[in-house]
Amino acid sequence: MAAAEAAVSPVRFKSNYAVSRKIEPFYKGGRVQLNRDGKFMFCPCGTKLNVIDVETGALHSLQQDDEEDISSFVLSPDDEILVTGSRALLLKQWNWRENKCVRTWKAVHIAPVASMAFDSTSTLLATGGCDSTIKIWDMIKQYCTHNLKGSSGVVHLVEFHPDISRLQLFSSSIDYKIRIWDLNSSKCVAMLDGHFSAVTSLAFADGNTLISSGRDKICMVWDLKTRESKRTVPVYESVEAAILLPGKGDFSQLGVKKQGLHFVTAGSKGILKVWEVATAACVYTQPVPFELKEEASERSLTQCMLVPERNEIVTVSVEHNIVFYDAQTLQLRKQLAGYNDEVLDVKFLGPGDSHIVVATNSPQLKVFELATSHCQILYGHTETILALDVFRKGLMFVSCAKDKSLRVWRMNKDGRVICVAQGLGHAHGVGAVSCSRLKESFIVTSSQDCTIKIWNIPESLTSKAKAALISSPENLHAKVTERGHDKDINSVAVSPNDKLIATGSQDRLAKLWSCSDCSLLGVFTGHKRGIWCVQFSPVDQVLATSSADGTLKLWGLRDFSCLKTFEGHDASVLKIIFVSRGTQLLSSGSDGLLKLWTIKTNECVKTLDGHEDKIWGLHSNKQDDMVVTASSDSCVILWKDVTEIEEKEAQAKQEEQIMKEQELSNLLHEKRYLKALGLAISLDRPHTVLMVVKAILKETDGRKHLEENIVRLRKDQKEAVLMFLVTWNTNSRNCHEAQAVMETLLKHEAPDSLLQYSGIKSAVESLLPYTERHFQRLSRLLQASMFIDFMWQNMRLADASQQEDGTL
Repeated sequence: MAAAEAAVSPVRFKSNYAVSRKIEPFYKGGRVQLNRDGKFMFCPCGTKLNVIDVETGALHSLQQDDEEDISSFVLSPDDEILVTGSRALLLKQWNWRENKCVRTWKAVHIAPVASMAFDSTSTLLATGGCDSTIKIWDMIKQYCTHNLKGSSGVVHLVEFHPDISRLQLFSSSIDYKIRIWDLNSSKCVAMLDGHFSAVTSLAFADGNTLISSGRDKICMVWDLKTRESKRTVPVYESVEAAILLPGKGDFSQLGVKKQGLHFVTAGSKGILKVWEVATAACVYTQPVPFELKEEASERSLTQCMLVPERNEIVTVSVEHNIVFYDAQTLQLRKQLAGYNDEVLDVKFLGPGDSHIVVATNSPQLKVFELATSHCQILYGHTETILALDVFRKGLMFVSCAKDKSLRVWRMNKDGRVICVAQGLGHAHGVGAVSCSRLKESFIVTSSQDCTIKIWNIPESLTSKAKAALISSPENLHAKVTERGHDKDINSVAVSPNDKLIATGSQDRLAKLWSCSDCSLLGVFTGHKRGIWCVQFSPVDQVLATSSADGTLKLWGLRDFSCLKTFEGHDASVLKIIFVSRGTQLLSSGSDGLLKLWTIKTNECVKTLDGHEDKIWGLHSNKQDDMVVTASSDSCVILWKDVTEIEEKEAQAKQEEQIMKEQELSNLLHEKRYLKALGLAISLDRPHTVLMVVKAILKETDGRKHLEENIVRLRKDQKEAVLMFLVTWNTNSRNCHEAQAVMETLLKHEAPDSLLQYSGIKSAVESLLPYTERHFQRLSRLLQASMFIDFMWQNMRLADASQQEDGTL
């Protein structure tokens, strides 16, 4: 029924899109921190510190003035004070909820601050510098209380003892020792020596037990009374963080069977492990969907935190992914992607286009849930993924990569995505892919090996009942292989009826193929450079192509002739899609611009500028009211069709204008000049204001009325009148009204208040020459009238003397 209505309703041309959401990098490395209740997360990103709402993924930024990278930051335990340190050697205190910098002071360090920590009362701040010193700051009285010297190299770790009555600070630097500082005497009272590589974290079990982790693949348990090592736990991986599991709570699913200390480690293997202190044994290893590597990789974890309020463990990986786990089961609750690198393709996904799938410059796919920003990471490919396509229903999609393979993925009802099939056969990286349009029946791929392959999808993948039973990906085999072009094939498309295939290549040709046997039907020649994209029209027998020559072309499928050429891009046109039921085109360029074209008129309706670099991904949702774009600038932008909203706004504005004009004519008719003046000024119509002024001057005592009305205007209204009279004064017909208003302003406004008017300088500069000209004209007129008067007097005298002579 809905489809029938859609077919009957007229096509609405789009005129504009507006950015509705931007998925951009919010974390580029460094330590991440969450506030006490775990609702907000703080991530450094170059010169900014981003504050992310964990539930929705919405963010706001704390932007520094000095444009220097943030080297370290810390949030106080009571969530009130946020301090950042930058490479400009300044410390800044922020009111982070209102994005305001409250205080800035010199760090006194002679090199950037590498680490920061608050004590448990949120009154003392310790800063460890790259200059081997540690400074302690009293945040209430705002001064430096201690300057602790004696460390060697960068102080990358500082931590206060949780019992503030002890006034102890723990630090570690490049010499791998843990120093204990007594703040009463400002001296280093002990050195815990046991690690053979950098110490990465300190965790206090109780007043007298400390657990330290290091990159030397061990964790050490220290007795703070004797300041000796109680136990060494070999972890067999470089450890970046060790956190203690709380004494309360059921952690039996993590292998915790007995009472006693247990801690979680995160490190180079990219997995969480639970260890028992008493036996130094690993009681639980987290299962993960990827192969473990001994050495550090992009999956290695750099940080691990416990959020007791939400019962969550949060990990941060080298790939800048931030993952939230249930602390008692290590079940994944949420995942956020902090950085996307270059984005090579993007598509809407899900039955209601609720998700987007993104191919970043990596072997992993990212599936974002738009409502919550939750990101699933899909493992499978071994090299960079180059292209994506989604089947009509939005539940199955295909990816192809440099590893010469394609993979078919399916989304379950709960939104989880699994790989259901894979296909190998190409000799080079697979650069383009297209799905069948009517049913989930076949896939077409093209590669740098200049071939096209058609892959049939077995029924076992398309029927829901059978798909649920799939345990490992099925292997697909190519039904047809055809050498299509002499150079790389950049794009492939399947027609809406599944009978035709189009390909576009670097050899400047587009070709049309029969889908059944991959036989060549025709060649489209005309582009001057390589073709980047081909698309079939959803309604007409037309093919659209875009090229590196900066043009888009429409071709007829019957005679392979070029029907239209669209020129307007100054750079390569990388992607095109049909919108508005095939009546308009959207194109994206390598200069970061999007252009909307109306096919009937050959006209570029709108140019949208949202990206800084090449736009590789462009896709429209099923409703045709949203577009998603992805670019090399690491950003994914969702654009909303705002044509209808803008039309309604314009209509409302027009109606309001008509109402005001009607009101104005009524006011003039009723001679309510003050209101009429105010209304004409609000309409921003100099001519209408002039008409009102002329109407006032025509009255008896017009000058007096004008003076009264002008004086009663507000300051902003007087400023507007001043701007208007500059224009009136340029015309000799209206100069009298302009001069009358000017006289009133000069009479009733003091020079000082006139100088406060915005634009007074330029107004005076414009008024002076024209006023002088009017004055000279009036002087000439006066001279001429005096001469006429003199002549007239003389003529009268002569006439009178003749009469006298006659009477005599």
